[in-house]
Amino acid sequence: MGVQSVEPKRIVLDHLDLARPTPEAAEAFGRALARTHAAGAPAFGAPPAGWEGDGFIGRQRMSMRPTPHWGTFYAEQRVLPYAREAHAVDHLSAAALAAVERVASRLRAGDFDDDRPPARIHGDLWSGNVIFTPNGVVMIDPAAHGGHGLTDLAMLHLFGVPGLDRIDAAYAEVAGLDPGWRDLIGLHQLHPLLVHAVSHGPAYGSEAASVAFRYR
Repeated sequence: MGVQSVEPKRIVLDHLDLARPTPEAAEAFGRALARTHAAGAPAFGAPPAGWEGDGFIGRQRMSMRPTPHWGTFYAEQRVLPYAREAHAVDHLSAAALAAVERVASRLRAGDFDDDRPPARIHGDLWSGNVIFTPNGVVMIDPAAHGGHGLTDLAMLHLFGVPGLDRIDAAYAEVAGLDPGWRDLIGLHQLHPLLVHAVSHGPAYGSEAASVAFRYR
């Protein structure tokens, strides 16, 4: 889809006709998402080609510093900044922040790293950014960067999307999914939960705390 115009507080995109979600469309989307991830990125945290400086997730700034290891990138650029901000606005308890910091230590130590190279991920793949059209699924409003493919799948699992099981299965056909991948979904949901804790209140902070206590 194309961009029609850009203003300081507005971006106008091409109109998309909506269609009823179908299993076939969900499967096609899963395969397409896997191919998008396979296009790769120069490093974890690397911005799209031609982009300089920070990005955004919603209205919040998001660091885009290329980093060689996923765990370090995720801890320092996706988890800790938002945890500290959520705590500062009293949306994350001190005990929860301490648990998040222990998770970050494990991330930095490489406890959750694998041998997958940086993927080209959407970065904010909640259901509102997944549009079913007569010509298939279109993803909108990306926070694109080099990341781990599970991050996009985790966001789909967090907020739900039609045909999620079909999406997972079709994605796995193309990209493969490591044994135990479902056990790591919560870890990849920690970032969006903390982002929402900052902007949407302590209920999300409580969810983030539950995740942090699980992986600390």
